[in-house]
Parts: sequence; C-alpha cells; structure tokens
Amino acid sequence: MMFELSQLRCFVAAAEELHFGRAAQRLNMTQSPLSRQIQLLERILGLTLLERTSRTVSLTPAGRVFLIEARRIVRLAESAALSARRVAHGDAGRIAIGFTAVSGYSLIPQIVAQARASLPNIEVELKEMVTTDQVEALLTGLIDIAFVRPPVDRQEFETKSVLAEPLLVALPPGDPRQGQPTFRSEDFDGQPLIMYARQGAGYFHDMLVRLFDDAGAAPVYVQHVAQIHSMLGLVRAGIGAAIVPESASGLHFQDVQFRRLVTNPENPVEMHVAWRRDNANPALESMRRLCAEIAAQ
Repeated sequence: MMFELSQLRCFVAAAEELHFGRAAQRLNMTQSPLSRQIQLLERILGLTLLERTSRTVSLTPAGRVFLIEARRIVRLAESAALSARRVAHGDAGRIAIGFTAVSGYSLIPQIVAQARASLPNIEVELKEMVTTDQVEALLTGLIDIAFVRPPVDRQEFETKSVLAEPLLVALPPGDPRQGQPTFRSEDFDGQPLIMYARQGAGYFHDMLVRLFDDAGAAPVYVQHVAQIHSMLGLVRAGIGAAIVPESASGLHFQDVQFRRLVTNPENPVEMHVAWRRDNANPALESMRRLCAEIAAQ
C-alpha cells in the first residue's frame, strides 16, 4: 500500500507547525482527520514520524529525514499543477527567495523592484535566513533561490556569483582617526573593535580573523554581535569602531563615518545565488535571468 499526497501534506504541515491544531487550521480541516491521515501514513511506512504528548509534538529522527523528501514531493506536485495552470491561464507562478540580512540592504530590494517591473505575474516570497538555514531550506524545498555567502559545496546545487564588495571601517563620533582616508588591517592592532559573533555571523567573523592574522594584528574586541545594524548602533554610541560591507553604509546611521579598508582582493565580500539543479519550479529560470542581469549591472 502506498501513501497518498494528502497524507504527505498533513504530515508536512504538522511537522512544520509542531502543533496539530495550527496544522489543521493551515490546511482548512479539523484536527481529527489530520491526525488520522498522519497515523495512516505512519502505519503504511511502519515508522513513527511524530512523537506526541499531551502538550508537545516533535519529530523523530526518522521523521526529520522523511520531512526533507516529503516537502520535495509536495512541492513537485504543486509545481506540476502550477505549470498546467500557466499554460491554461498564462499565470507566471510563485517563487520563494532566501536572503541574508546584509543582502536585504540593497541587492534584494533591487531584485524585487525589477521583478515587479519585468515579471509582474511572478509572486515573490522573501525569507530572511542565515546561510546555513538557507542551505537546508533549499534542500527541503522551502525556498527556490538562496542568496548566500560562499562556499556552498553541495552537488545538488548550482551557484553563481552576483556581488562582490569592499569592506569599510565604521568610525564612531569624535574618533580621532576620522581624518584618515583609508585603513589597513594592521591599524587595528591593540585598538577597540566591535567584532562579529561566530554564531550567526560566521562568514564575516572568519573573514576578519584571517585579515588580522595575515597582518599580525590583534584588535581588542569590545563586543561580539551577529547583526550589522546592531553593530552600527554600537558604533554610533561610541563603543568602538567596526568593519562592515560597503552595502551597510546605506543604513545611514547618524554621525557614523565610513572609510575604505584596503584589502587583497579589493572586494572580498561575496554574495552567491544558489538553486537546486532538480528544482521544477517553472518561474525559476526567469528569476535566475533577472538576477544575472542585476549582477551584471
């Protein structure tokens, strides 16, 4: 006996919500039929996918593995229906885009604006995530395109560089170094610096560690934070200087001055776009072309 698509939809909803009531509401059904569908699916598979108590719902190890493929099957089924509707009705479809917080400062707004102008029939859904979460979301089919920090070494993915930008030094109000036009990594030896947290900002943390190690510099890290807007807020408060990608200067924090950090390569901060090779979403190709055009600009 083979499981049915409706059973997979019930399982995916319950696995994502981890609450039978919310999952049933999401699927516009009552809780009892949803629970029966999942029980039947577990009986067919001979596995327990969800652990249930009177207060909590959690995925078993087998359930976590099954969820990855269940999402893909549901998305493929939805994609097949969407492709048919496009032929019949001329609809262009829907695409989910994952992005990091920094790419949301300039790159993603450009893409969304251009998509609205040139691809008006494609519905764009945005999901802000760190790179590691985007990789998992691509694998499970939660998103179609990811804007991630390299490297992304997965055979299932294709990737393309879309952005390379320099690093800037953000100086607090009254900093005596504001008259300095450019900086080098060795300028921060023994100087207070707001640093990226390894957890949540690993790409920038590791980049700066390499830069300082290569220069033989040892800054004094006064705070570790994951979000660049929080970092610039601390700079404005006079806690210390920070090193940020050029796109962050568009946040326009009052009294924060920016100066170029000289590096090799000149533009070390990279952004890549990634997608699954087997993604059957018909809107993917149009969005990929649009991203390539913006990257070329």
